Amino acid sequence: MRRLVLAALVLLSVAGCGGGGGGSSDPISQVPDKGGLRQRVSAAQHVDVSAFPAAKGKSLQQVATEVRGAGKAEVGLASSVFTVGQDRLAFGMIDDQGQFVYGPTVVYYAPSPDRPADGPYPAPADVLLTQPRYRSRQSAEETDPFAAVYQAQVKFKQKGRYAVLVVTKSGNHLIAAPTSIDVSTKKADTIPDVGDTAPKVATDTLASVKGDEKLLDTRVPPTDMHKDSFDQILGKKPVALLFSTPQLCQSRVCGPVTDVAEQLKATYGDRIEFIHQEVYVDNDVNKGLRPPLEAFHLRTEPWLFVVNAQGRITARLEGSFGVNAFENALKTAL
Repeated sequence: MRRLVLAALVLLSVAGCGGGGGGSSDPISQVPDKGGLRQRVSAAQHVDVSAFPAAKGKSLQQVATEVRGAGKAEVGLASSVFTVGQDRLAFGMIDDQGQFVYGPTVVYYAPSPDRPADGPYPAPADVLLTQPRYRSRQSAEETDPFAAVYQAQVKFKQKGRYAVLVVTKSGNHLIAAPTSIDVSTKKADTIPDVGDTAPKVATDTLASVKGDEKLLDTRVPPTDMHKDSFDQILGKKPVALLFSTPQLCQSRVCGPVTDVAEQLKATYGDRIEFIHQEVYVDNDVNKGLRPPLEAFHLRTEPWLFVVNAQGRITARLEGSFGVNAFENALKTAL
């Protein structure tokens, strides 16, 4: 049996994570003010790339050397599927004390550390915390919430392994942390992508699980995103299809993104059908994946697919994504 694991998020799991963000209200208002957290996250939403070293033909290692001595940190990747062309790189930064680091952040990358670096690319923070009424019990119980995730839009020219350097401005100094990712061709990526017709697959409803709500949704309380099956809505109206399992999520970010869906549904639910699909058969990791995940060829969790009224995918997001990313994805179908 294949167990869905976004392995790079283990670093994020150590420090815990919280709920999703808000639609009509400013998401930053949901970030706790204690210890200056809200101020740091707010600063992390705005990135001036001129405040960071210019690549100017430097190798990635040379850029790293320029900032490395200022502080130590690690990168926890929050996305894992990358293809040639424009792509989303999501991640968190954790310091040597195991605490999340928030501040203006950029990304550099190269085929290897000794090759010329591309960058800096801005990676603004996207808030993950919802208004309290949209938080699950699982999210509400988090004592050290993962308040925001960084995301950069980058462009990979060819397939292969890339060395990545993340640099965050913390206070008056810079902190650098390396990681690496594998980039495949779009042909090798079997997961439905933007522009593809979405697979016509039935998703679980209360009727399909014979009225057993615990099999329908591991969130506490359950979402109200199981009214109709995906195949009944496809091609008739826009759909936001979210694959997540708040209680069993291996990456521990399913709860937050499901909370975000609940909150955005309050704003967009009259124009877009929101459908939530659990991951494992009978909510048992030993029984394998539910058929809808197999149909979409998913290997990690969570995933969001936004589909327009014509049945074509207009946006897809993997891993951890906050209010802004989720809301912008919804707008692509309207």
